[in-house]
Order: sequence, then structure tokens, then C-alpha cells
Amino acid sequence: MDSAAYYRLYHTFAAGFSGAATTHSDDIIMFPTSKTLAFLVFAPLAITLFSPLTGGCAPAPSGAEGTSKPMAGSNAAMVVTANPLATSAGEEILRAGGNAVDAAIAIESVLSLVEPQSSGLGGGGFMVYYHAADKRIEVYDGREKAPAGAHSDMFLKEDGKRYGYLEAKNSGLSIGVPGMVSLLSLAHDERGRLPWNRLFEPARALALEGFTVSPRLASFFEKYGMRLIPTTEDQGPLDAYHYFFDETGALRNRIKNPEYADTLAMIARDPDDFYRGPLAEEMVAAAHHAPRAGTLSLDDLAAYRARKVEPLCMDYRGRTLCGPPPPSSWVAVAMTLGMLEATSFPSGDEMTDWNLFTEAQRLAYADRDFYVADNDFVPVPLDGMLNREYLAKRAALISSDVAIEKALHGDPWAYEPKRTAALPGKDTTIDYAGTTHFVVVDQWGNAVSMTATVESIFGSTRMAGGMFLNNQLTDFAKQPRDEAGVLVANHPAPGKRPRSSMSPTIVLNGDGEFEMATGSPGGNSIIAYTLKTLVGVIDWGLTPQEAVNLPNVVARGDTVRVESARASQEMLAAMRAFGFQVKESAGENSGLSVILRHDDGELEGGVDPRREGTISLINAMP
Repeated sequence: MDSAAYYRLYHTFAAGFSGAATTHSDDIIMFPTSKTLAFLVFAPLAITLFSPLTGGCAPAPSGAEGTSKPMAGSNAAMVVTANPLATSAGEEILRAGGNAVDAAIAIESVLSLVEPQSSGLGGGGFMVYYHAADKRIEVYDGREKAPAGAHSDMFLKEDGKRYGYLEAKNSGLSIGVPGMVSLLSLAHDERGRLPWNRLFEPARALALEGFTVSPRLASFFEKYGMRLIPTTEDQGPLDAYHYFFDETGALRNRIKNPEYADTLAMIARDPDDFYRGPLAEEMVAAAHHAPRAGTLSLDDLAAYRARKVEPLCMDYRGRTLCGPPPPSSWVAVAMTLGMLEATSFPSGDEMTDWNLFTEAQRLAYADRDFYVADNDFVPVPLDGMLNREYLAKRAALISSDVAIEKALHGDPWAYEPKRTAALPGKDTTIDYAGTTHFVVVDQWGNAVSMTATVESIFGSTRMAGGMFLNNQLTDFAKQPRDEAGVLVANHPAPGKRPRSSMSPTIVLNGDGEFEMATGSPGGNSIIAYTLKTLVGVIDWGLTPQEAVNLPNVVARGDTVRVESARASQEMLAAMRAFGFQVKESAGENSGLSVILRHDDGELEGGVDPRREGTISLINAMP
């Protein structure tokens, strides 16, 4: 039995016992996460009876293993987000005659309210857009910038030691100039359909009426307690604490946010007012609040402009895959696929495939960590990193018998016309996971794949205008110089965008038409999460939901992190036998959202059961 047949048999059998819901046209389904007895008893038996392989993906422990039914109709539309209220907002805009960009604006303004631990208007992101009329891919870069007062040693104390992560995160030092509003405004100016002010109505209504705190949002306080936000004045501003907790110290079950409603009304009138006037002054005041005051200024805010950039694209299996250029790390997604195409992947053997997939990741991460940064400040050898000869040379390091002992970066500059810079130092960037991802396809066939972030959970924890401000500057390298004193590529600098792992992806078929949109939150692991869905659908023949449900395998460095709740003991043992230093992960922070268009035009979605995601299927548009 080959890999595709095995995977499909496993997932079909598992779904039959999972109690998973099936989506229908015009439904919004939240996938459940409870276990079912039949699934736990019979799904392992399915692998024993039907798999001749030594490894295997163990059944997921949740009941979220169903797939959405494809949706017929050339004027169909679909929305997939990490929160049901955001999905509903996107659907509302599409039904009102809006397009994918319009829906994305409404979605993100709602997520900023109901999922503030992940993204918001006080943060930034990347939007990859497919314009169906001319089969064109466009990328909008709303990555935050460091203020003019930033410098390479900004996260070092007077004694030269670095601030602890929470000290740096919960500070004004970490706040970059927010790029989200400028990104959304730019995309709407070029591609929007409905009036700009209409797009903020769903979020504004929720802010005024109030929303119920979701289980996932509440779980952050249960897991991490008061480490997330300051609770005493000497720790920083207390806006966030008072926002979430009442006078007795109890977590609020329902939250209203009239300040955010006012912010939305202001943006709806003129998005430029986000970067000037009273709100800008409030953001600057929050950044300058003790302790660990930052340098964000009114001039920094007034000068910010999101930008439209050329996408990076890579041919793979007769398709074209596109994503954002640096400071995004999408190039690592493309590199991994290029290396896999230079090997025997897919091999027809499950464990061989997982080993090849893991090794290609390790090599791509090594290059990404060393070379990628804001290419307005640091030369990045993109042509070399995507050069087929270079990728084949990297792939030749991969053995089918034993793991690479140490995955080191290569020299893509050798495949550039000329070297334009000295090699940077070894990077130490952490890149935590406070991010969201969503995908939209509208009735005209346009598509959006968008990843947005405030960096870590609740960003800097400082608020202005009813929203959380990012801690994006901690995405710069943990230490600006390596042990030899050489500046790393991703060091802080005035006006520089910190490197991002966000990798929203759109796939075109051989005719240049939209085929698939995917992406995920998850910090540095975004690259691995996104890759899993691409190879799952393209190489293993899985549905989007089946690909999302696969165990997450993250191979950055010499330790391979495997989602043990979804990987079988056989798979874990086989990876260790191959030579990987396997670390079993109790939980992964992916939040994958996927839409696939079949050859007959039908749409099919996948949403991550690890979060609260939903799919909206809209079969008949006006």
C-alpha cells in the first residue's frame, strides 16, 4: 500500500469513529475537541489491521477529525478562521457583496477584539492575495518597524546581560510601529469592493454589545496565571489586568470594549488617524510608561507605510507556490519543498517520507536562521537560496539510512551573481507564538491567505485605544552579536523590520489558477506547520482537514519536536532509530486554516482542531 492510500484509509477509518461534524453549505461548524470512546478503542486497531508500515500517525485525541464536504457552484465562497465570531464577520461581508479583501478587514478587526492574545490592530502581518481576473499574486507587507530610537543593544542591560524574555516582552522597549491598519488600508485602496467604513461594523457591534470570553482565551490565564500581564504598578501599566479581571480579581466571563469601538469608528472615518492625533499620543504614552520605557514616537507612527511587494514563488510538482519575501521566512517553505523534490519524496513508505520531510526542514531552518532578515537593511541571498542546483546540493546531504548529525547552514551566496556582504553571525532569535491565520475565497474566485500577529501572548500587554500593542521587537535576535562579536543579520536597528516566521501561502495550478491557500500561527514553527499541509495535500493526496490533523513535526536545529498526542509510538521509535533527537511535545500551537479548490471548482476547507477554528461554506451568493 503506498503512502497516499495508507493516509487516506487511516483518516477515513478514524473519522468514522470520531463523532466529527460535517459541514454543509451555509453552515458554520466549530469542530469539537472531546474524545470519544469508540475512536480511542477502534482507531488504533485500524492502524494495526490496515498498515503494513512500521511507523504511522496515531489517531488524534480529539473528535475533530472530520472533513468538510466540497461545495459546488462557481459563485461559491468560503471563510476559515481561528474564531467563530471572526468567521461570522467574514461571511457577513461576503454576503453583503464584499470580496476577499473586504472580508479579511472585517475578520482581523474582530480577531483584534476576541482573540487579543494572538493578533490585532496594534500589531502587523502579511497578506497574500490572488486576483482571479488576471491570475495575479500580490503581497501586502504590514510588518512592524523598529522606532528611530532603536539600536542593536536595546535589549541589553547596563552590565551587558540581556533582559529576561518576560522583562523584554512586557515593556515599552518591545513595541514596534503597528503595521496592520496601514496594510488593510493599502489592500482596500487597491482591491476592496465595499465602502471602507462598512467593514468595521461587525467588530464595532461586538465591542459595544460585548462578547463571551472563549475557552481558549480563558485557558491562557489558567495555564500561565499572572505571568502574562502586570498585576502591580512596578511591573508596568495595569490596563490589561483591569480589562480581563473584575474588582474581586475574578476573570470576566463577558467583556465590553467601548474604547475599541471608538478606535474602530475613528479608523472607519480615516485610517490615517490611527497614526496621528489622540490615539497615536496614547500609543506613545503606553510605550514610554515605566518600567523599561521604549522610544516609540509620534514621528515614527506618522512615517509608517505598509508596502506592496513582489511575491516569492517556487515551482513544485507542476504548481506555483507563492508567499511573502523577507522579512517573512517564507523562503524556508520554498527551500524545503525544493529539497524534497530533489529526493525520492514521496517514497511510498510513510516513515521514509517523514524522515525526508524532517531532514529537509532542518537544512532549510539552518539557512533561514543564518541569512534571513529585513532585506532593506541586510543583503539576503534569495536567488541562491532558491537556486535548484543549490537545493539539490543541500538535498544530497540527506541520507535514507541515518540522520544528519548536525544541520549547518550552506553557502547560497555561491549561487548568486556576486557576494554583496560578509557572512553574518550566528542567530539566536526566539520568535514566540502569539499569532493567527485565516483564509478567504470569494464568489469571484479571489483569495486571501493572511497571517497576523502581536508576537507573543497579548503582545507587550500594554494597551491603547482598547487594543493590545505588539511586542514585535523581541523578534529581533536574542543577542545582537554572536560569540565572535559579529552582528547577526536579524539584529535591531532604527526603522528595521524584525524577521518573521509568518508564511501565508497560495498555490496555483498549472494554468495559473487558484488551487490552495494555507498558513498557520506558531512562531518559528509556522514554517513546519505550513509545510505539513502542503505535502499532505499535494504529495500524500489528503484532504485539507486530513492534512491539518497530521501530527506536527518541527525540526529547527538538532532537536526534532514531535506532537506525541497525534504520533504513534511506532513513529516516535522509528524516528529515534533513524538518529533524530526526538522531543515529544505535549501540545503544539498551530492554528492552520486551509482552503482547497478542486479541478471542478468545488471548495473544501480544513481548520485546526487545536484551536477554536470554524469553516463557513457559502454556496449561493447574490
